[in-house]
Amino acid sequence: MFISFEGIDGCGKSTQSRLLADWLTGQGRTVLHNREPGGSAGAEAIRSLLVEGDPDRWSPVTELLLYNAARRDNLERRLIPALTQGDWVVSDRWTDSTRVYQATRGGDRATVDALQKLVIGREPDLTFVVDMDPRVALSRGLARGHEEDRFEQLGLEFQQTIRAGYLSLAQDFPDRIHVIDGNDTPEAVAARIRAALP
Repeated sequence: MFISFEGIDGCGKSTQSRLLADWLTGQGRTVLHNREPGGSAGAEAIRSLLVEGDPDRWSPVTELLLYNAARRDNLERRLIPALTQGDWVVSDRWTDSTRVYQATRGGDRATVDALQKLVIGREPDLTFVVDMDPRVALSRGLARGHEEDRFEQLGLEFQQTIRAGYLSLAQDFPDRIHVIDGNDTPEAVAARIRAALP
């Protein structure tokens, strides 16, 4: 099974993807824990171009193409082989991030969806959107204090727009996307996620 985690910066999705991967491993499943952008060596090289530096470093189209290049390399080199041999994949972000972030930053959803279909062609089986108050999430994200804060630099209004984008996306894909309340302890949120597994 291919499971992705989505949400605004600082919502806890990285923690939750790790907790689920660890729990599934404890249940005897073989799990590939993935992050986006990143994973493969090529995708990790592209990651630094995307998550570091000035928020206006790339045009929306250039940014979209870089994300797809990283995702395609990771898909070919890691995810497809894992899924083919029957492993589970738990990914910290996937194409839904691009649908929400790049469309918000001046791209358009039709172009994102067309590239997804042409270049990636693989949707997760199940997606959890960890939803929480953007003000709290932003303070968490900025508190991390590392160089990968390009999107946090865009401020509260941007995070509010991203949250609305995720909630709208959940309505577009109700069979795949489950919104999970992230305003709780990591353990309580993880329990909600496990309860929602098929």
